[in-house]
Amino acid sequence: MRKNRPKYKQIIEAAVETIADNGYHASQVSKIAKKAGVADGTIYLYFKNKEDILVSVFEEKMGQFIEQIASSINDKQNADEKLRTLIEMHFLQLANDHHLAIVTQLELRQSNSALRMKINEVLKPYLVVIDDIIEEGTEEKIFRDDLNIPLVRQMIFGTLDEIVTNWVMKEQRYDLVKQTSDVHTLIINGLSVKEIVKED
Repeated sequence: MRKNRPKYKQIIEAAVETIADNGYHASQVSKIAKKAGVADGTIYLYFKNKEDILVSVFEEKMGQFIEQIASSINDKQNADEKLRTLIEMHFLQLANDHHLAIVTQLELRQSNSALRMKINEVLKPYLVVIDDIIEEGTEEKIFRDDLNIPLVRQMIFGTLDEIVTNWVMKEQRYDLVKQTSDVHTLIINGLSVKEIVKED
């Protein structure tokens, strides 16, 4: 399987940096190959074309992203704690990899609709994690029982996504992870059976 081969991961990492530095449209396969330290032809042993590289970047990185979030929320006691951890991990992982943040927040949005559809498929397991937290919170009676889960999921993911995009657009001049507490409080107050007042 290609994903278990060292050069595959080498090319993925090189693609993230190249696309972040040059933009998707200006990132020719030859530039990615040069950054990866491989011949141009080697790229085509692993990927069909540049579009396949971008989808694979998202698939590979999103897989790791979801895995780390799922692992981090696993030992949390309730939906409130799990949601806070999800928010923190979302911000932390992108704050720790600014090249990936640029690719996910800016470059993916400039891709064509067919490519975005493929990327949406990759995103589905993450949205399931969010759904599970909402459902758990409802069962625990922490969250209201009249919530429209697809709408709440869009609200949560959309909020996190927009905050990271703003951070990237502002050239990462502030601490993204420090936004966790405020974002968590705002979302929880919207979902809760009774309003939670943020403690100083």
